[in-house]
Amino acid sequence: MVTNFDPRSWRPGSRALGLGRRLLDLDQWSSFTTAWLDPVADLGSGTVTALVPDVLMTLLSGGILSRFGGQEVTAAILGHEMRGALRTLTARRRGANFEVEAVLEELHWDRYPIDELTVVAHGVRLIPGVPTKVRASMIDITGTVSTAALLDWLNTWEFDWELGADPSGLLVGRHRRQRTRALIDASVIDDLLTIVVHRVSRCGVRIPRRWARVAPIPLTDLPKDIRVRSTRREGDRVRFQLEIPELTASFDLAQIRSAIVAGTTLVIF
Repeated sequence: MVTNFDPRSWRPGSRALGLGRRLLDLDQWSSFTTAWLDPVADLGSGTVTALVPDVLMTLLSGGILSRFGGQEVTAAILGHEMRGALRTLTARRRGANFEVEAVLEELHWDRYPIDELTVVAHGVRLIPGVPTKVRASMIDITGTVSTAALLDWLNTWEFDWELGADPSGLLVGRHRRQRTRALIDASVIDDLLTIVVHRVSRCGVRIPRRWARVAPIPLTDLPKDIRVRSTRREGDRVRFQLEIPELTASFDLAQIRSAIVAGTTLVIF
């Protein structure tokens, strides 16, 4: 028998959109704990039409937002644990591909807090199979983090300098082996870290700033070829813009379905 969840019953237009709208209701998601995956059960068999990516993207984004919108969501992304409140999640068709945008607040990436994070994935394609693959041509990330949290993270890299915040509003660096202290400010534009030295002393004796100039430092070999487009400090907060080039990953539709229904961890990549 042909049912609403049988790919053979799909038709372009209002019927498919109506299916998506009906399944976005959380109560129906809970009742269709297994049925909502039926349209993608045969992704590799060649029986599913080109409409599958549209319906699947609608179901995934709508289901996740309906279940976790405004609530804390836990996800495993690129081997890291992420917890935060999901504010928005949208998927829009852009020509042959999709654009996916997510906004999260009060986020924790592993143990490091981030005030707000907006992720926009461009040129998103779904590649049928088990597991299903997702490919993005570019990912833009913007966010806000406290200066204290950022310095805490940087200090785990075990540089020669230990960084902290100074009451003056500048940053303070203390050399781990020498009795040298410096007041500095720093910013990043297009993968180039610029450090401005305002004051430096050694063993309590001031050193002329011209002796302590720091050449701009290129940020290379970052994980996943991340590019740091900009960072700027505003009071006790740092606003940043990152860019990740083409990224291919995979996800388990059954796991995501179970996570949506049960409210457990989403394993995205």
